Amino acid sequence: MAEAATKLPVKNETRETAAWPPFDSLHQNMERMFDDFGRSLFRRGQFDVEPFWRRSMNWGAIPAVDIAEKDNAYEITAELPGMDEKDIEVKYAGGMLTIKGEKEEAKEEKQKDYHLTERRYGSFQRSFSVPDGVDADKLEADFSKGVLTVTLPKSPEAKKQEKKIPISAK
Repeated sequence: MAEAATKLPVKNETRETAAWPPFDSLHQNMERMFDDFGRSLFRRGQFDVEPFWRRSMNWGAIPAVDIAEKDNAYEITAELPGMDEKDIEVKYAGGMLTIKGEKEEAKEEKQKDYHLTERRYGSFQRSFSVPDGVDADKLEADFSKGVLTVTLPKSPEAKKQEKKIPISAK
């Protein structure tokens, strides 16, 4: 014969758990990291860099780039070690400056007891939204010792818009 099921009383308690300090700190740091990532992903700056998901996902192939604003021009400097100017292409269209590059290397070594063949291939593309006030007809690109420098001169109108504001003490 089957026994009758016994019912046990169930207590529902809400209990606040005190976070263990190392995990609490880790949790806060993770939250901050994800918040910062979201802000940086969707923030649009003056020299707007093309979102990473449109670029090649080969992170090692993306060159380091510095962007500087000077009195008369903006300057973009890209480190492209081991490349030649014939391997690089700079284009300006529709308010976007695009720097592309491709490199292919082949090495073959034959010795008495071995034969070695190595091939490397890589390409990259970086695009930047150019700010208003750039004279597109006077863009220049120079390449020297593995460093590409693109100069974007400011138009005369853009230079005139700058105004120094005096500061008064009270």
